[in-house]
Amino acid sequence: MASTFLTLLAGAFLLLCFYVYIKFTHWKRHGIPTAKGNIPLLGHSLPLILRKTNVSSFVRQVYDDNRDHSMVGIYKGLKPVLVIREPNLIKAVLQSHFSRFHENGMKIVPEVDPLLAKNPFFNYGEEWSNGRKRLTYAFSNTRLKILFAAVDGVCKKFENFVNRRLQSSGKYEVDLKSLFTKFTAEVVANAGFGIEGHCFDDAEPSDAFDQIGKDILEESLWLMIASFMPVVNRLLGISVLPKRADRFFRQIVSENLKLRQKEEVPRNDFLQLMIELEKTGEKFDEETIVAHAVSFYLDGMETSSVTLSFVGYELAVHPDIQEKLRDEVKSTYAKHGGVLTYDALKDMTYMNQVISESQRRYTALGFLNKICTEEFELQGSDGLTYRAKPGTEIIISSDGLHHDPNYWIDPHVFDPERFNEDKKQSVEKMTFLPFGEGPRICVGMRMAMLQLKSCLATLLNSYKLELSPKTKVPLQLSSLFVLTVPVDGYWATISKL
Repeated sequence: MASTFLTLLAGAFLLLCFYVYIKFTHWKRHGIPTAKGNIPLLGHSLPLILRKTNVSSFVRQVYDDNRDHSMVGIYKGLKPVLVIREPNLIKAVLQSHFSRFHENGMKIVPEVDPLLAKNPFFNYGEEWSNGRKRLTYAFSNTRLKILFAAVDGVCKKFENFVNRRLQSSGKYEVDLKSLFTKFTAEVVANAGFGIEGHCFDDAEPSDAFDQIGKDILEESLWLMIASFMPVVNRLLGISVLPKRADRFFRQIVSENLKLRQKEEVPRNDFLQLMIELEKTGEKFDEETIVAHAVSFYLDGMETSSVTLSFVGYELAVHPDIQEKLRDEVKSTYAKHGGVLTYDALKDMTYMNQVISESQRRYTALGFLNKICTEEFELQGSDGLTYRAKPGTEIIISSDGLHHDPNYWIDPHVFDPERFNEDKKQSVEKMTFLPFGEGPRICVGMRMAMLQLKSCLATLLNSYKLELSPKTKVPLQLSSLFVLTVPVDGYWATISKL
């Protein structure tokens, strides 16, 4: 009896060893180079588990270490994952063969996170298509003009807030991330829900919109774990969206919908656009509206505040660029009667260049990951080929592409002229991916640009930015967050012109 048990145990152990061997020789057997740092059972996950790096930085390192290869294999635990490096491969995955790679790699468990599961970033198929159509409708040119009225109102609150901080000494030292999060969160409250976000109150309440965002960001590590290993999320039943935030958004939408049923005059906000869409014949329940509202919040607040912070940092570091942009802002204001308008923002082309260059230098989310849903052979220019099977995960380092000297001269230099009318035409396709690319390109891109440009125009028209001694240069990026943020913040001093 004992010998039989020992034989079975030995057999099970040998089978386990063989299984692990098969898994961990996947890339070698397929002729694909493997990134350094592979550890049995853990694969390349140890630095992420120990929080020594984040996913963007890790994938960027793999990209940089394998410049002679079109693709390279890594292991997420026992799971083989392919990192692709060439624009032609990236185009195949994101655009020309999108139908075979239409799923994003980050996953949400619907039973645990029902609101996030309806976010177009996390879903796919017909649900993704329908959700994207709704958001495309909400962010059309005509409706962005409607939303601009709310954004302009936030600009005035922003200016009043800064002026109050300048009253005592004439200078306001602030972490730009904190300041710009107030702006983007207030935009979400006003333009998204048609309510006050209280982000610019001198005595800010605990349910101010930027404070709610902090709850979600505190779960940033869990988001990284749960979205990359949804089996953990499913087993433990811990939601990525904190329960307090879930209740908060459900309550706000429910109260607003009841209130609007009694109102005769429609409001100019995102929630009203969702209501109008339903009137066209497309019916969806209250939870779907809440889910889209959460998407508007998450997509509109955090990535935009990160981008604004890096733009502000670069303008403080480069006063000549700041002055050139200010000249454009002031001349555009003058051209449009001394006020900020929707059409005035369109005329600020140098601002587009500054924002694009900042996004190149500091991509808010430095990687994209896709799941193969239909067998497809990827062919690199170096002769490497890999036949991806359904379930294969593909990772693209947008951060690596944005700093690759093969595509950018002096990639570590901040130079907005890379994106002027002449030079931007020569930027190689699929090497600049701040919003992604292909059918899944960020649907809120135009809304993001609207609030980015509105905030920067308001700031530069009246104030000067200078770098604070509290900011450590060069910036050291944190390993604790999914998005790109510096360890010690981006401190600057604001003063009146």
